[in-house]
Amino acid sequence: MISDFNDPELSGKYLGTITKDFVNVSEILKEASYQVRSRKFSGHPIFPISKNEQPIGQLLLGKTEKNLDWNYYITYLDEFIQRKLIAEELVEDFKKAYKDPDEFCCLFVVDGEFTSFVYIPYPED
Repeated sequence: MISDFNDPELSGKYLGTITKDFVNVSEILKEASYQVRSRKFSGHPIFPISKNEQPIGQLLLGKTEKNLDWNYYITYLDEFIQRKLIAEELVEDFKKAYKDPDEFCCLFVVDGEFTSFVYIPYPED
């Protein structure tokens, strides 16, 4: 069960490779987030990322497609609730912690036993 929605202790090992990738994929992720919200699928798009295949969401960008370190998936809050990754009693806490999706990308980092939500600001235009 996940209860920490923005881990301030995110290891430098993750932040470096995530940031390097993010520069190359941020426009695609921002547009995908906008589409999810504008089509009213969810107000809370989430992008799970992993170095290996993982079952949450649909693959949006494979790491070999753009020479990335991470695979990028797309899903939203409802799947996390359905899979019981976020408990019903924590949904409101998640929504309060969720940052403005026009300004921040909500990543869900999955690497072995390590999982964490990370909010990364989109680059300024």
